[in-house]
Amino acid sequence: MFCIVSPYDLLLCYSPSLCYITITHVSIISNCYLVCFRISELESALLIDDCDFGIIRNISKGRPLPADLRSEVWQIALNVSEKGNQLGNFNGLFDLAEQAVIRRECKSTVDRLGNDSIEKLALVSDLEEIITFYSKSKKTAFRADNGWTDLLQLLSVLKLPKPQLYNCFNALVTRYIPKYVPVSVLKSVTFLVSQTLGDSQECHKDGRPFHLFRLLLLYHDPELCSILDTKKITPDLYALQWFQGLFSSICDIDVCLNMWDVYLQQADPFLVFFLGLVLLVNAKEQIEGLGMEDKDKIIETLKSAPAALEADDIEDFCSLAQYYASKTPQSFRRHYQSPLFGIHKSTGVPDGVQNLPESQALCLPVSIEELLHANELGAGEGVRYFVVDCRPADQYNAGHLPTAFHLDANLMLQNPAEFSTAIQALVATQKQALESGSSAAGEHLCFMGSGREEEDQYVHMVIANFLQKTTQYVSYARGGYSALHQALEDNLANGITDHNPQSCICCVSVPQDSGSTLPNSSSFASKTGNLFNKLSVFGSTMKNRAAETKEKLSNYIKNDFPPEERHLRASDKVERGYKNMASVFSIGDDDEDDEDDEKEVVNLELWFSKPDVKYNFKCQQIRESNELAASHLLVTDSCMYVLRDMPKQKGMAMVVSRRPLKGIVKITSKKKLPELITFKYGRHEGEDIIVNDTERFIIEKAGDAVKVIKQQVVKIIDAEEQSQGSTASGQD
Repeated sequence: MFCIVSPYDLLLCYSPSLCYITITHVSIISNCYLVCFRISELESALLIDDCDFGIIRNISKGRPLPADLRSEVWQIALNVSEKGNQLGNFNGLFDLAEQAVIRRECKSTVDRLGNDSIEKLALVSDLEEIITFYSKSKKTAFRADNGWTDLLQLLSVLKLPKPQLYNCFNALVTRYIPKYVPVSVLKSVTFLVSQTLGDSQECHKDGRPFHLFRLLLLYHDPELCSILDTKKITPDLYALQWFQGLFSSICDIDVCLNMWDVYLQQADPFLVFFLGLVLLVNAKEQIEGLGMEDKDKIIETLKSAPAALEADDIEDFCSLAQYYASKTPQSFRRHYQSPLFGIHKSTGVPDGVQNLPESQALCLPVSIEELLHANELGAGEGVRYFVVDCRPADQYNAGHLPTAFHLDANLMLQNPAEFSTAIQALVATQKQALESGSSAAGEHLCFMGSGREEEDQYVHMVIANFLQKTTQYVSYARGGYSALHQALEDNLANGITDHNPQSCICCVSVPQDSGSTLPNSSSFASKTGNLFNKLSVFGSTMKNRAAETKEKLSNYIKNDFPPEERHLRASDKVERGYKNMASVFSIGDDDEDDEDDEKEVVNLELWFSKPDVKYNFKCQQIRESNELAASHLLVTDSCMYVLRDMPKQKGMAMVVSRRPLKGIVKITSKKKLPELITFKYGRHEGEDIIVNDTERFIIEKAGDAVKVIKQQVVKIIDAEEQSQGSTASGQD
């Protein structure tokens, strides 16, 4: 008999230390081999005529790029590799009022690069032409501190021909530099009608990007935000260079090149906010250590924070930024995508600026659509909210969200002692919900008012109270109960618990034919008919489980109102969950092209590689106009997403809809065309099926897709039946 022994085992017996060194060397060699293989694969891909961003992203995996391939990859990532020579439209006149400043700054930029004298002259001339033409074509005056020369300095390292250099610069500024419109000028109707591109093309002090950045900091680290607010250090004082130059004026060139490699592969314009957030959070101890130091010294310390980054830090730095992004409400992106990164063609003003008064916002807003959809997600799939309804008891009892915890904001002034007790109950209930895994549980607090400014002053005081205690993840429901009522106006009986039209403030004071104040609410409402159709059954089953807790908490929620007004007890909020729902969530109507800009734009490869995406299938969606749209079906444990390709942006797609799998009541196909699959969404009522919505697709691998989706639906049903069975047996 022979005993087979590996070389490693022999080496371990005779020389453990040598074995360790050898294995370490093998690991290093293995990593080097993988890097070389990746570079070789990337080189081969770039030789293909139809090489697109998706292919590049799949090979590079979001890592820094080799220097000799960087220029090609960046042009593909910026979608300018096939653009022509836009500089051909330049009239050749260098006659701007600030022309001398432009020439001086271009010379200074080139001097920092260290080129030889001949290259310097040519590059100075190229940069001056690029800035002059861009300034004229965009009707935006150049300033020495607007970040353009910083961007061009880094792009110049690629040694691109002048037309390609301009195309990259133009795309970078347009897609990745947050736009600015000062809040003060929004009050001027004249500005909104007549102002040309001007300052709205740039990132300025006291601009929207900085108000928004403060809201994000407040959401993730309210203590640090409070420290900076106390010292009157606003984000524009330290983050202006970060945003307008994407850190290029602060970081070492090699560090910034690696950062932009990852940044452009992520194709996420909001990433700069979360990179800045990581820098601030990491500098928190240093900021606290400065104590009562001079304000200017603290600002300079923050400004220079990115300078401490090294090239090897970039992957971890960007990964942390993506983590913070995943812990932030997604409606934040939909609300701010167009205002910060889109320009209205006729006015030159960022789209949607009139509807975003973030400088006055107390905390980060969350859309009603996201709030309704969030608790449908499985654990770890996204942000989940613990909803706190702060309206008076009479309004709450006339209709409320089934899982909302009631905290009367009026108690804060009328009965501070009882308010304090109610806060303790809220914290205890949230903790209990999280520990029990209730579908009503959420780590993130979302406060809901009536949606009426005068009435919600008390709600704002409650939110401020939580923020003063440096409570993390605090948000408010945009539009309050009024927005919720409007979003579910066709399904009030099912969507809102205890809805009473005779005393509901929206039903009593707002005529049925009144105009809508929230965009896209009707499209959402028409597709959420059965969102809460089985909540009452599940809630009644679960109530007995917490009888003792209910009695203890009942005094926490009570108010000095007439006895006929009924209050839902705090324990009920934990037990009444989003169970057996078959809701439908869609962003906008598929047949309205002018709403496409409001849909979330994502990178396909990034979504395909998400850990929660189990399957994806290429398909053609049949729109209501019978037109075909190239799309993808993505299936997770609990949802089915429809991503529609964007022909003008390779590798990018719009999130057309996201459907909970348990909302699928029927899947059919045509005998003559088995690839044509119809999904029907709705609910079961006894033996009847109530269909609320329908979608049709031509799926290349229809059999596989249908099989997978059916299996996932069955898993969800089985899991819910087991959960309810175990709950019932536990109560017995």
